[in-house]
Amino acid sequence: MTTIEHPPARSRMSGRLAVVAVAVATFSVVTTEMLPVGLLTGIGTGLEVSDGTAGLTMTVPGLVAAVAAPSVTLALGRTDRRRALVGLAGLLAAANLLSAVAPSFPVLVAARVLVGVCIGGVWAIAAGLAVRLVPARSAGRATMLIFSGIAVASVLGVPVGTLAGDLWGWRAAFAVMGLVALAATGALAALLPPLPVERAARVSDVPGLLRAGRVRLGLLTVLLLVTGHFAAYTYVRPLLERIPGFDAGAVSATLLLYGVAGVAGNFLAGTLSRDPRRPLLVICGSLAAVTAAMPLVAGGAAGATVLLALWGLAYGGVSVSTQKWLLTVAPHAPEGVSALFVAAFNVAISLGALLGGRVVDAASPLAVMPLGGLLALGALAATAAGGRRRRRN
Repeated sequence: MTTIEHPPARSRMSGRLAVVAVAVATFSVVTTEMLPVGLLTGIGTGLEVSDGTAGLTMTVPGLVAAVAAPSVTLALGRTDRRRALVGLAGLLAAANLLSAVAPSFPVLVAARVLVGVCIGGVWAIAAGLAVRLVPARSAGRATMLIFSGIAVASVLGVPVGTLAGDLWGWRAAFAVMGLVALAATGALAALLPPLPVERAARVSDVPGLLRAGRVRLGLLTVLLLVTGHFAAYTYVRPLLERIPGFDAGAVSATLLLYGVAGVAGNFLAGTLSRDPRRPLLVICGSLAAVTAAMPLVAGGAAGATVLLALWGLAYGGVSVSTQKWLLTVAPHAPEGVSALFVAAFNVAISLGALLGGRVVDAASPLAVMPLGGLLALGALAATAAGGRRRRRN
């Protein structure tokens, strides 16, 4: 979708540092996106809205990111990707700091709109950068590191945000992420080389990618799996708070355990198989089983803790496995297929948070768990269908 000019050879160390800077940027945007999950109770109390309404702080940036991913890629044209990433990281810092001082819920939502723009732009650009920053023989590992910034943020953003919110309040959590985003901005400015683009992306490139059956199945898997996850997980804190023996400290510790397990799941999914579909089959089945089992153990702290750890282990491999699948089936268009991936992923986040919020407000946090399990089973079927299509081809 976009043709890249490769810069002159650079030292191995400078290339690695540039990859780390991009990974920090992806970590920053995804942690910012996930932050409200662990802060919903505080946001709702502080700004006088329900848990379901507070969930809009997840829904809104996801919807904006879904539109921004292809739109920003197209709007950037031939703009140097280094300048684009530095600008987006700076905007992310401003959005977090605005969130920290938001005097009302509408102002907080407006700040989250800016976050959505940053999410879409950074994800779409970052996915294809590894091959431009390191030698070809190291591109695979560099791509994994960039993706790990997304995966680690997806699983650690919630417990870290929850801990900061418990210690200093939800506003402080956003302020801390503002400082992290400022650090990412500086790292990108200092470490990235010029990243010119030879051929700008065009609207007409997108239909060609969508005509590929395996791309469509990969996107369907993302939609189903991520929607199911966030329908349930966005409201996991209100659920845990209802379990006897779970005070604020126990909730933070359990979510941290989830995060640690998720980091392990990310690297397991990336290293156990060259075919990203195989770990995805395990991930889909595991998430379906865990969410189905949550109502059975919701009365006991020990059972819920074990299930949250298994949940983190499974979900930790989602982003790296789905991204690898799509990049494998469309290696000629890394920015284009990444933009579609980001759009699907963030539509799913928004849809999951929205559906979950409606169920929570109508019934309870416990009632949303079966919905997550059913959608994970749908993702399992789509992933299996992708394997059959590959064999026929």
